[in-house]
Amino acid sequence: MKKKLVSVVLAFALTASLAACGSGTGSNPSANEQADGAESEDAGAESEDAGAESEDAGETASSGGENSQKPLVWWNRQPSNSSTGELDMDALNFNDKTYYVGFDANQGAELQGQMVVDYLNNHAEGIDRNGDGIIGYVLAIGDIGHNDSIARTRGVRKALGTGIDADGNIDPSPAGTNVDGSASVVQDAKITLGGKEYTVRELASQEMKNSAGATWDAATAGNAIGTWSATFGDQIDIVVSNNDGMGMSMFNAWSKENNVPTFGYDANSDAVAAIAEGYAGTISQHADVQAYLTLRVLRNLLDGVDIDTGIGTADAAGNVLSDTDYKYVPEERSYYALNLAVTADNYQDFTDATKTYTPVSNQLDEASSPVKNVWLDIYNASDNFLSATYQPLLQNYDDLLNLNVEYIGGDGQTESNITNRLGNPSQYDAFAINMVKTDNAASYTAILNQ
Repeated sequence: MKKKLVSVVLAFALTASLAACGSGTGSNPSANEQADGAESEDAGAESEDAGAESEDAGETASSGGENSQKPLVWWNRQPSNSSTGELDMDALNFNDKTYYVGFDANQGAELQGQMVVDYLNNHAEGIDRNGDGIIGYVLAIGDIGHNDSIARTRGVRKALGTGIDADGNIDPSPAGTNVDGSASVVQDAKITLGGKEYTVRELASQEMKNSAGATWDAATAGNAIGTWSATFGDQIDIVVSNNDGMGMSMFNAWSKENNVPTFGYDANSDAVAAIAEGYAGTISQHADVQAYLTLRVLRNLLDGVDIDTGIGTADAAGNVLSDTDYKYVPEERSYYALNLAVTADNYQDFTDATKTYTPVSNQLDEASSPVKNVWLDIYNASDNFLSATYQPLLQNYDDLLNLNVEYIGGDGQTESNITNRLGNPSQYDAFAINMVKTDNAASYTAILNQ
C-alpha cells in the first residue's frame, strides 16, 4: 500500500466554530443504525436542512456536494467545546457516515488514579522521602482544553482526595506552585498507609505548553521537573503525568536517578520498558483497538455493510472484538476503547505497543473489500503517542483492511497547517481527522462542504 507522511507547510488559517452538547451510556450499535457506506455518485443529492434537529443520530447534517457525503471518522480528539467539554453534535452528525473513535477517558482516568493509590498502599514504607508526614506529588497536565487531559487530572485528584468541586465536577485547573497547601483549585487530603496517617498534597501542577503553543510537550515537562526538584527537593514523593511522553521526560531528567515513582498514561513502548527500571506504571488506552476501530469503521462505511461488522459481530475473516475491549455510545456516535493498567506485575505483556490486536488481525478479502483511498491526519507529527504508537498501528491495519492511507503530519499548533493540505478531497474515498483543538471541527467540514 502506498503511504506517505506529507511535510509540514505553513499556510492560511481557516475559521473554527463552537458547538452543541451530548452524552450517553455504552452499548453496541443496532442494525438499524448502519450507514449506507457506498460512495455518493450524485453530487447534487438532496441534503438535510442544517438547522433542523435530527431525531435520528444517523441523519445527515451536511449540506455540500459529493465530498460531504463520504465516510468521516473523527479520532483521538472528540469534537467538543474546549472550555466546557460539551460534545459538538453538529460535527458528530456531519453526515450519516460520521463517527468518532477514541477511548473511555473517565474509565482510564479512574484506573490511573487507583494505580497511584495502590502503589502507595503497597509501598508505604519509605514512600515519605523526607519523613515530613506529607505525601507530596507533582502533576504534568497535557492540555487544559482537552477532554482526555481534563479527565486524567480529575481522576488523580479524585483518587487521592485532593480535588475541589467546581460546578459539580472536580476542578482540573493547574494549581501552579502549592508547596504550602494554599492553592484554591486543590486541597490537602488524608491517607492511611501502613497504619500511619499522612497528608497528601499536590505540590505543583502546570499545563505543559511550549513557547510555540504546542501542548502535551515532553521537553517542557522535563524543564518543569528540573524547576520543581530544585524548589521542592525531597518533598516530591510521587510524579504523575497525563501521558507517557511527559512522564518519561520527567523520569529520565530526574525521578529515575532519585528513585521517585513516576506514573504516566498511554503505555508507549519506552515507558513500558522503563517499568523494569523504576517507572511505576502507565495506562494502556488499548491503542491497538483504537487504531483498528479508526480504520474499521471507515472500511464498513465504504463497503456498505452493517457498521458492527468485524467489531461486535465477526466478519468473514473472523475479526471480532469483545465487550471488554470497547463500548459504543449511539447518542454520541462514538466508539470508545477500554483501558488497562500496566504495572510491574504485567508490563511484559505490553512491550510491543505497535503489535496489532490478535482478535482483529485477519486479512480482508479484496474482492469484497476493494482498495480505497483514505486521507488521515495526525495533529502533531511530534506527538510521542500518536507518532510512535498509533500511526505504526494504523499502518499495520491499513494493509489488513485494504486501505491506501495518506498520512498527514501537523505541527500541533494550527489547524491551517493541516487543512491547507486537504486541497483536493475528491481524490479520497474517506477521511479520518485528528484536530489540533477539539472545537475546530468546522475548519474541516467547511472544506468537505465545498
